[in-house]
Amino acid sequence: MTKRILFLGGTGVISSACVARAVEAGHDVTVLNRGGSSSKRPSPDGVRELTADLRDGASVDAALRSAEVPRGAFDVVCEFLAFTPDHVQADLDRFEGDLGQYVFISSASAYQKPPSRLPITESTPLRNPFWQYSRDKIACEDLLVEAYRERGVPATIVRPSHTYDATLIPTTGHWTDLARLRAGKPVVVHGDGTSLWTLTHARDFAVAFVGLLGNPAAIGESFHITGDHAPTWNQVYGWLADALGVEADLVHVASETIAAVRPEWGPGLVGDKAHSVVFDNAKVRALVPEFRTTVTFDEGAREIVEWYDAHPEAQVVDAEADAAFDRLVAHARSVPALVE
Repeated sequence: MTKRILFLGGTGVISSACVARAVEAGHDVTVLNRGGSSSKRPSPDGVRELTADLRDGASVDAALRSAEVPRGAFDVVCEFLAFTPDHVQADLDRFEGDLGQYVFISSASAYQKPPSRLPITESTPLRNPFWQYSRDKIACEDLLVEAYRERGVPATIVRPSHTYDATLIPTTGHWTDLARLRAGKPVVVHGDGTSLWTLTHARDFAVAFVGLLGNPAAIGESFHITGDHAPTWNQVYGWLADALGVEADLVHVASETIAAVRPEWGPGLVGDKAHSVVFDNAKVRALVPEFRTTVTFDEGAREIVEWYDAHPEAQVVDAEADAAFDRLVAHARSVPALVE
């Protein structure tokens, strides 16, 4: 059955894949965002595009009026760009009472860190004392759970883990890591590289996500959508090196040491990537049985290298990150004088 779906966002790694999947499924799709990002991930034909600043309520209302979208026009609103409770509250103020489902994109990083047991399920506690981003997502979830319990707001919470497409390199240094690999320089891997990390291709994620839209069994529920592919970090870097046609020189450094040299990397490492994360996807599969992992990262790494080779303008080396990696390598190879 065709649903009228509004995507708040729609051009990001995850949301663009979900928009494409929703169109393939025959839904009537509208995207609302600031514009200007569609060159990397353009919307499919037939998608209605509205331009507004989501942090400016008047801008959003004007965009909806300009498209002559009446109240209650959407069966589903998918929120990809809410990061704090005030963002979610603005949506509730605008849409509550006029839609059949509000889908909030949270984060699997909200789950307990370090996890006390694996695999992670939707009943794993939400607690991340290391990363403010994760705590803000938890606060958003709390607001929605209360709205569902107290007022029956038809909310669904979705928690992606590390979801990527051809444009997104999952390593700490992103393109800088690939440039180092291609130049024959050592690359820094956090920990001993043997922790397990679930990677989900955006095309696979979109299958499960769109399968939840308009599904009454998803109302009032939370789901992680993560796939079943959990390579080690050594494999991740190794597959990227294979895709580049080079040998990887991996240098292992404790996450805390990396955070001391580059504090901005600390929350995402100590609060997420430093821990093995493996998920039980039985809950989402019960509603979307066709969801499965079809793209493993050995294939994903080749997609990434092919995309960057075709887009040299995206091959930007972060000079500060590159210098930090040099210091970390020197430290790991017992030249501590080079580390300030």
